[in-house]
Amino acid sequence: MPDHPEDRFATLPGGTRVCYRISGEPSAPPVLLIAGLAEDLTTWSERFVSAVATTGYQVIRMDNRDCGRSTYATTPPPSTLRQLLARPRRDAYTLADMAADAAQLIEHLALGPVHLVGRSLGGMIAQTVAARYPELIRSLTSLYSTTGDPKVGRPAASTMALLAAPPPRNRVQAVRAHLRMTAHLAGTEFPIDEVEEAAHAVQTWDRTAGDGAAGTARQVQAIHASGDRTAEIARITVPTLVINGDRDLIVAPSGGDATAAAIPGARHVVIPGMGHHLPDAVVPLVADHVVKHLERASA
Repeated sequence: MPDHPEDRFATLPGGTRVCYRISGEPSAPPVLLIAGLAEDLTTWSERFVSAVATTGYQVIRMDNRDCGRSTYATTPPPSTLRQLLARPRRDAYTLADMAADAAQLIEHLALGPVHLVGRSLGGMIAQTVAARYPELIRSLTSLYSTTGDPKVGRPAASTMALLAAPPPRNRVQAVRAHLRMTAHLAGTEFPIDEVEEAAHAVQTWDRTAGDGAAGTARQVQAIHASGDRTAEIARITVPTLVINGDRDLIVAPSGGDATAAAIPGARHVVIPGMGHHLPDAVVPLVADHVVKHLERASA
């Protein structure tokens, strides 16, 4: 696994060693980006990071536990059957544990209140941080995520079939799997750039410091172990923006509806034709919504 000059590391009080990167002016208001299931920090593209940083923010990206170059758990992953039945093992960690990692990183870096942006699983983590550590958060953006209520945000059968495929065991398989999944999830109006997506898949494969398949299974298990969080996120008081597309095949748009309904005062933006991915074609539109939200929250 190659070193990268921008990768930094912090060993947190909870024991997790987190890899992160920082872009933008150190004195600018901080924005913490939390990626989704099996997504390392590079999933936030340089174009998205630049779109936020160049408007006057310091952008921090982190690898969640069990992903990228952060700590990989030593507990066994749940079996496929447990995942299908949503029956987590007793030794599962939860979204609250992952939220604690983010909160401890904010404190470790002495960032003060941050603007928090999370996508998919990262949106669930960000919601949990905002609910449990309000003193650390200036605003929340929940991007194509959901509440944990099993009645909303359910994946399409076609997506479940792709998720059931055997995990890639080499770089070539990883690229093929990534292109297949991102083309499926990107929506109808914002197609992927296969060259850029292939390069990203190679980068992600090379940055994976542990058993990626086991890590992904444990992250899925964390969602199951956390259950319905609707009551918890109803306690969120910071300015909140909920964004999702109307062509999402893994977190159905009802997940965004439920999130916005649960959080008092949340603004809800539905982007026509967008799915469950941020190809560069949609980055300017999403980044514009995010930056305007940050400006309103700062004001």
